[in-house]
Formats: sequence, structure tokens, C-alpha cells
Amino acid sequence: MSKVLLLVVLNCFFAFSQDTITHDVYFESDKYNIPEIEENRLLLFTRSLSDLNIDSISIFGFCDDTGSHSYNLKLSQKRADIIQAYFLNNTKNPSLISKVDGKGEIVLQLVNEKDVLKTRGLNRRVEIIVKTKTPKPIIAKDSVIIDKEKNVIDLIKESSKGDKIVFKNILFNTGYASITDDSKLVLDQIAKALLERGDIYFTIQGHVCCTHLTRDAIDRKTNKRNLSEARAKFVYNYFAGKGIEKKRMRYLGLRRRFPLGGDAKFDRRVEIVITYANKP
Repeated sequence: MSKVLLLVVLNCFFAFSQDTITHDVYFESDKYNIPEIEENRLLLFTRSLSDLNIDSISIFGFCDDTGSHSYNLKLSQKRADIIQAYFLNNTKNPSLISKVDGKGEIVLQLVNEKDVLKTRGLNRRVEIIVKTKTPKPIIAKDSVIIDKEKNVIDLIKESSKGDKIVFKNILFNTGYASITDDSKLVLDQIAKALLERGDIYFTIQGHVCCTHLTRDAIDRKTNKRNLSEARAKFVYNYFAGKGIEKKRMRYLGLRRRFPLGGDAKFDRRVEIVITYANKP
């Protein structure tokens, strides 16, 4: 296996390059256990991934140039393996890990004599490369979009299990879970229709706009990053106040996983998915 030359940026904790995030974990000489300070940094890094739509995770181990080539290959692989084990213990989807490879030693390129120890220390590392998927504007083919030109009651009367109803005119105030004044009339119509269809059970899905990748937005009222859930809960409570039984409903925040595209105000929305219906 050929030796590898990599440039290390000293002051980077993790960097963004389009849809790629990288993080380095550094090791002591001839060791492959994760030092305590590096484990703390790794914990912060993995937590930062929780709101992202991850496509794949690659893990590459490296050594400094001391020791034989065969020894360095084995040691770099052990370093990569222990980082893989960390991810397997701390992620919900191990299948995201696509590569785990020990690359051996990194060629020592000296600028001057005093850089030797520091350079070797930086070369004793594992490089983690996380590729993310940017959400594409989509709308489900089976969705029913309700706007001012359509009869809300008739559409809900005709709905059946699996239907997704997109309420185009239930819009939220930017940064808040409360709806705009113009949206209250539409929400009242929907509540009336759902009262007439007492056989329908449904999930209220909340969405947000304008966040990075699939992150949720911050609710300015509570300062919590759960705005999509707060919006769904607002509609849940609104319906309950209109007499709809709570056992028929559940609410769920979907963050910014399914942007519609176009005007951002339409991503500040709720949708209803019918989970059970006796008819039609």
C-alpha cells in the first residue's frame, strides 16, 4: 500500500464542504484507544449529526511514520475499527457506515526540525467523512392540496386511509407555532369536517422552512429547537378544543425533511395523514 500525504488544518473542529462534513480524532503514539479529550470532542461531533440527513459515513485510520509499514497498517486499522465501534454504539443506523479502512503511515514532510513532534502527532489520527443528503423539494403524489377554491368538508368526507391532506392555507407566523389570522377560518372548517367524519383517525405532521438541511427550527416562544413539533401540537390542541377526541389524533414534527419548494411560507405548514378510516 502506498504512503499517503495529507494536509491537516490545525484549527478545524469539523468543516463543511458542500454536503460533506469531516472530523479528526487524534491518538497517542502506538495507541488505538480514544483519549478522553478526543472522546469528548467526538461526542460533540456525533451530537451535531443528529439533525442531519446522512447518506454515508467513511472512517479512515492513519499512523505517523515511526514503526514498520506492516505494523502501521495494523495499528491504523485498529484505530479505524475503534471509531467504527463508537459509531455503532452511538448511532441508530449502523448501515450508514460505508467504509472502515486503515491506511497506514503518513509521509513526514518536514518544514523545519521543530515541527517533527507536532506533525507526527497530527498524523496519528482517524478521519471521519460524513456525506449528507440535501432535501429536494417534493410533494407526495397522493396528496390532496386544500386551498380556498376547494370544499374542505367534501374532501375530508371522501378521504380514506393513507391519504395525505396538505392544508395550503394554514400558515404560521415566522418562528412561532401560532397560525396567522387568515388561517383560523380554514382550520375551523377542517375541524368541522373532522367532527362529521368521526371514523377518521389521523396524524398531524408539522413542518418548518429555512433551516440547514433537515434541522428543526427554534420556537421563539420557548427557545427550543422543536418548532415543527410545536406547530403540529398547536393544531392538535386546537382540534381538541373544537371537540375532536384526542384518541383520534397524534402529532409529529418532521423538521425540514420535506420542503415543497417555492415560497418559504408554504413550508411553514401542517399536513394530516389519515391513519384509519371505516369509509369510504
